[in-house]
Amino acid sequence: MPSALPDGEPVPETGELPPYALEGAGERPLGFYLHVPYCASRCGYCDFNTYTATELRGSGGVLASRDNYADTLVDEVRLARKVLGGDPRPVRTVFVGGGTPTLLAAADLVRMLSAVREEFGLAEDAEVTTEANPESVDPAYLAELREGGFNRVSFGMQSAKQHVLRVLDRTHTPGRPEACVAEARAAGFEHVNLDLIYGTPGESDEDWRASLDAAIGAGPDHVSAYALIVEEGTGLARRIRRGEVPMTDDDEHADRYLIAEEALSRAGFSWYEVSNWATTEAGRCLHNELYWRGADWWGAGPGAHSHVGGVRWWNVKHPGAYAAALGGGRSPGAGREILSEEDRRVERVLLELRLSEGCPLALLRPDGLAAASRAVEAGLLDPAAHRGGRAVLTLRGRLLADAVVRDLVD
Repeated sequence: MPSALPDGEPVPETGELPPYALEGAGERPLGFYLHVPYCASRCGYCDFNTYTATELRGSGGVLASRDNYADTLVDEVRLARKVLGGDPRPVRTVFVGGGTPTLLAAADLVRMLSAVREEFGLAEDAEVTTEANPESVDPAYLAELREGGFNRVSFGMQSAKQHVLRVLDRTHTPGRPEACVAEARAAGFEHVNLDLIYGTPGESDEDWRASLDAAIGAGPDHVSAYALIVEEGTGLARRIRRGEVPMTDDDEHADRYLIAEEALSRAGFSWYEVSNWATTEAGRCLHNELYWRGADWWGAGPGAHSHVGGVRWWNVKHPGAYAAALGGGRSPGAGREILSEEDRRVERVLLELRLSEGCPLALLRPDGLAAASRAVEAGLLDPAAHRGGRAVLTLRGRLLADAVVRDLVD
């Protein structure tokens, strides 16, 4: 089941933000994340805020139905317009995620996007992305999305090997994600991403190389590769605990990462964030860059998180409770936190260090600066970038990114 929400102070029923959060808002990029919490089945490794039909049965009736979900989410977009007030900022990025957004009709996704456009306007070069399950789209569906304003699509591939997909409880067949790339290109999508996961129990180095080769051969301009994290409470965690499948270790994850870097670099991809590679700067995921650079974004949907001007908040998790709040004219916010200047400094180091441009050394305290010098000596930070006033991870540093961040902010 989905993980628990954090604690926080109450969100006003109006969703109102402190006045300072909106100061200078017009100078900051704004993105929208639109969460679709439905899945046909639950993958064994997933602890995202998603629900199958069985999990929703008896827990909200029509309020939990995906048939009228787009209408409910549009209500939150309209709430966002009231809360953010002032002159509308053209939205720089829209990202529809889940769950499986493509379980909804393409017309529903287009309607959700249209609400953002109508309430805020879209920047001329706005990036508009949806995630998609390879088995839930076809050429006609993709063409409808493209015609409706989507210009980027991200397919969940995970692996090219059937036995690996089986451990992950993925339902698509090997080869289908690669076919989806061709269908998306034919529909007019310029930017296409494939998501991969490495470190699945039972996956070998050769399995991973085969997945990378298949992904690269499909012709996307962006590949994301994430180490499998086994979250407590998931089906996969229970299987590992029972000894049904083996757990991979950190050394195996490191080896797989190096294999990915080699294969993707050889194919013309460049890393721009620890887990993300693109063939061109235009192919980078601008929406995720908003997160990594601490910009403003509004997350609409059950359990979605938002951040505006140093205020972070999150919505109630269940689709029924979410719809009930909006239907009653209330914000669906479940809690929020006010970030201190120190919180924001630490987050900037934590997130920007993961980018290929790194973070400014000016963000570091004296102990962090000393740690950065030691990291250069240890081969974890690039010496030339350090001399130029930035902390930039080397390849070895990327393997130990979490540890480097801890040293720089402690």
